[in-house]
Amino acid sequence: MIRYIRRAAAFCLVLLVALLVNAARVQVFEADALDANPANRRLAIARYHQPRGAIVVGEESVTGSKDSRQQLRYERTYKYGPLYASVTGYASQTYGTTLVENAEDPVLSGTSSLLSVFPLWNDLTRSRHSGGRAVTTIKASMQRAAYDGLGGKKGAVAAIEPSTGKILALVSSPSYDPGVLSGTGRSVANAWQRLISDPSQPMLNRAIRQTYPPGSSFKIVTAAAALDAGLITDVEAPTDTPDPYVLPNSGTTLTNEPSGCGGASLAYAVTVSCNTVMARVGLKVGLAGMVDAVRKFGFNDALLRIPSRVAKSNFDTKMTPDQLALSSIGQFDTTATPLQMAMVSAAVANGGELKYPYLVDRTTTASGATVSTTAQRTYQRAMYPATAMQLQQMMIDVVRNGTGTIAAIPGATVGGKTGTAQNGVGNIGSPYAWFISWARADGADRPAVAVAVVVEDASAKRGDISGGGDAAPIARAVMEAALAGTP
Repeated sequence: MIRYIRRAAAFCLVLLVALLVNAARVQVFEADALDANPANRRLAIARYHQPRGAIVVGEESVTGSKDSRQQLRYERTYKYGPLYASVTGYASQTYGTTLVENAEDPVLSGTSSLLSVFPLWNDLTRSRHSGGRAVTTIKASMQRAAYDGLGGKKGAVAAIEPSTGKILALVSSPSYDPGVLSGTGRSVANAWQRLISDPSQPMLNRAIRQTYPPGSSFKIVTAAAALDAGLITDVEAPTDTPDPYVLPNSGTTLTNEPSGCGGASLAYAVTVSCNTVMARVGLKVGLAGMVDAVRKFGFNDALLRIPSRVAKSNFDTKMTPDQLALSSIGQFDTTATPLQMAMVSAAVANGGELKYPYLVDRTTTASGATVSTTAQRTYQRAMYPATAMQLQQMMIDVVRNGTGTIAAIPGATVGGKTGTAQNGVGNIGSPYAWFISWARADGADRPAVAVAVVVEDASAKRGDISGGGDAAPIARAVMEAALAGTP
């Protein structure tokens, strides 16, 4: 009898071990595959069973959550939806997440191990904490100035604090309300279809995901390359550039809108924006020199994150001489995001040192305890300090005496560069208007802000007046907000 009891006990033990092994297989080795199974609703239900953490501007939460009393319980809300859409992105139960909502999703959804007192506790227990917060670097008054300045026109604004890399404003226009995508059901699907079929592309983040020919605003990069290479030692010295100028190895004739560009100095060429002089300067620098120079400013970098992905700004690495000449004045295949051109202006303003741009200052627990902080770091030494000082003065002259006088601000030193980029097949479209700038309050030891503005389909027809007339007033309003010192 005892023998049969032992056999039964051994058999039960084998069954128990098999059960434990199978449980371990399911819960440990196959957990990820089961979690990823589209038929598994448990994770989605758990994800939306608690409010999502806030995205913060200054001291104010610009996002929230509402109880839908559905299976996917809490839906995302946006306090100033269109104003901050280019920063927050959307968090949709149907269409996923974008921008900061995506980049900081583990903290906002409460799944990040950083939110736990004990490292890896969440991973072991598969639990979640209350959603944490993502505190942005955005300054509300500057964001509002940029948004109101664009006034619904197609375009974008990016503003950076040159000494730190903090992104102080990031606006894309026209915008949209991310809240209409938050939940599920027919209304959300209809809103999605309406937004993606809108010809104005309101969900396109033009500030970091759209590239444009930068036009004459790119001449700052070309001038930096020439000065750093020692090809020009006196910025006031006349050049031997003819007006008009026939591009090498082609029959293309390059002309100028302003007068006095024949044989003009580099300083004069930047101030009034002479195409011929700057194209000739780019040719003297050469392809290899220009490619190296633009890389230091961030062009051709496909890995830039702020923390969201930024579209690569392009400068071709293989070109004929005539193509290089056009690229040196921001045309041909040269393209840039507004953020990239704000980086160009920031490098000049900060003495040649370009700081890595970033949008999230820190993340915290729901109670406000800091769990991570974005470290300030140098992206590149874009140019020598002496070159930066010369470019600062040239940009100041643009605002004082050149094409950007409308950007002048009493009580501050302002540097700028206008630009008009041709648009459309055969350049038949209305031009893109650019203005890049920086501002330093009188008596301050460092600039407060560097700004880039682009306006699509600018109203003016000629040269750089479009940048001065359409984009510069927007940049001035953003710089005024930065100098005012209000949140």
